[in-house]
Amino acid sequence: MIEININTIERALNLTFSNKSLLQRALTHRSYLNENADYPFEDNERLEFLGDAILDFVTGEYLYHRFPEMPEGRLTNLRSALVRTERLAEFAGQLDLGKFIFLSRGEDENGGRIREAVLCDAFEALIGAFYLDSGLDAARQFIHQIIEPALQIILARNAERDPKSLLQELSQSYYQITPTYRTVREDGPDHFKEFTVEAVVGDKVYGRGIGFSKQIAAQAAAEEALQNLQDEVIQMEEKGEIINDDLLLATVRQNILSKATN
Repeated sequence: MIEININTIERALNLTFSNKSLLQRALTHRSYLNENADYPFEDNERLEFLGDAILDFVTGEYLYHRFPEMPEGRLTNLRSALVRTERLAEFAGQLDLGKFIFLSRGEDENGGRIREAVLCDAFEALIGAFYLDSGLDAARQFIHQIIEPALQIILARNAERDPKSLLQELSQSYYQITPTYRTVREDGPDHFKEFTVEAVVGDKVYGRGIGFSKQIAAQAAAEEALQNLQDEVIQMEEKGEIINDDLLLATVRQNILSKATN
């Protein structure tokens, strides 16, 4: 990766840096330093820290002015949807950032360029580096261009709430049970583990997800569980089995526990 010219990266990203070293630092994963002791730059973790704070601020500011009548709770949900790990990894993918990251050979061979956590960190570091190099106004403009299309999709799909929150809300509303998550498998070496997580309501598994972190796997499990639980609730409502009655809710809860053990 070191042989790729920084000017080439700037052209690919459509960004210009006065201080080229900031861009190179933003793209340097800590694993690269392990194999290159004479590398003149530090890794991107400090820039990632700064970029994370800038993204939170600029996204919150943008939403505040974009939706002057929107209540605080929904603004918070929208911001969370725009800056969560998976979304930032998507933004990195749109920029094709993965192919420019300085990685160790082992990290590269084990899929580091497509791993969500690596892409998310690099995107945050890029924001931090661009802010330091060009200032807040330039960083703000760049972030706005990135988040607006994603915001439109989120609004169209009414998808600002994350699956885990929605699953908990539905499960507690109908069954008075809080979902739990359990890791059932861990595959791969320590530096590139793949986790399998199940979403459980009562004693019944409603969803299963796989990811390179437990958090990502749990989100995937919650998404599948949410769909399965919604389908079950719709079927029960069609049969007249769910009404606004505490006694019936207790019965439904017992039913779901019974199904899980049968």
